Amino acid sequence: MTGGLKDREADEDFLSPFIRKQGNIYKPNNKEMENDSLNGKTMEDVHTKEIDLVNRDPKRINDDVVRVDFEDVIAEPPGTYSFDGVWKASFTTFTVTKYWCYRLLTALVGIPLALVWGVFFAILSFLHIWAVVPCVKSYLIEIHCVSRVYSICVHTFFDPLFEAMGKCCSSIRVSTIKEV
Repeated sequence: MTGGLKDREADEDFLSPFIRKQGNIYKPNNKEMENDSLNGKTMEDVHTKEIDLVNRDPKRINDDVVRVDFEDVIAEPPGTYSFDGVWKASFTTFTVTKYWCYRLLTALVGIPLALVWGVFFAILSFLHIWAVVPCVKSYLIEIHCVSRVYSICVHTFFDPLFEAMGKCCSSIRVSTIKEV
């Protein structure tokens, strides 16, 4: 590996590009990293996970939004029924048209919209990680300094003032008398 005397010993020191026998390359003092990382949690790559082609809404985010069936749109009240053949043909026409229009629209527009939403959420994640959180942390650090100065000013100037006012007003007695 390095052109040294014993390349095989150097290969044994590295189990992967990120985990060495001595420990994590980012935490070199962690000697027991080997047992923890191999026996503990394993990281999954979210980009290569398999998708479920049967249950395409596992978190049920569209349950109450787009579930529209023939019975939800077209209904005949009692006493005003059409011919059974017309009702069956209407049901089939509605269902097949909805199915194929959805498939055609997703084929034409779904992939470009997936690209747009992927870019949008990537930008949103980027801004949150690299802009929003650091700004909030910076604000909290700065406001902590301001709050200490504010606290010192309040305790220095207002505490004695309010204590003196309290002592001056402590002899005031208020009583209520009900007149008949």
